[in-house]
Amino acid sequence: MGFMARPVVHTDSLRQDLLAVTAELVDRDGPARVTLRDVAAAARTSTTAVYSLFGGKSQLLAAVVDGGFQSFRDSQMAAAPGGLHGLGVAYRTWALQHQALYRLMFGGALAAYVDCQPSPEAAADAMEPLKDAVASAQAAGTLLQAPVEMVAVAIWAQVHGLVSLELAQMGPPEADWAAAYTAALDAVARGWAA
Repeated sequence: MGFMARPVVHTDSLRQDLLAVTAELVDRDGPARVTLRDVAAAARTSTTAVYSLFGGKSQLLAAVVDGGFQSFRDSQMAAAPGGLHGLGVAYRTWALQHQALYRLMFGGALAAYVDCQPSPEAAADAMEPLKDAVASAQAAGTLLQAPVEMVAVAIWAQVHGLVSLELAQMGPPEADWAAAYTAALDAVARGWAA
């Protein structure tokens, strides 16, 4: 009687490690230069594990971006009780804690990989807490009445721009990014106040 090989079980922990390692490697080297062998070596696993969990490089990259949007959405959901200000603070906090992932999600590094786009659902879901906060503030009479989607996109663009500049260190060397961000959040609130 022969023995059957046990199937290899890849844990969620390994999956998360591969996603994190991939984000770091792609941020550092660019998507074209990163190989699955690089990813496997950095995560101390085999390329077989990568193929088994993701299928290939474009699927791995798409999973990284989708996972980033999910993580971002989760942080926004946790901050939602704090209203628009709480969401703004959480936006910067998440970006600073996940810099490589943030740049990968929003920096266009994957543009060359046409078959590697975030799922529209993941990106749209990430914006839901902001849209809900805008609608809630409008219903309470504290925010200008305008289409929710337009207001949400305008607010997102403002905070995104400042965070992107901070991560790229595009300001003066002595820039106090926390103070600038707080001032920007206050300006956004005043600008959209009813």
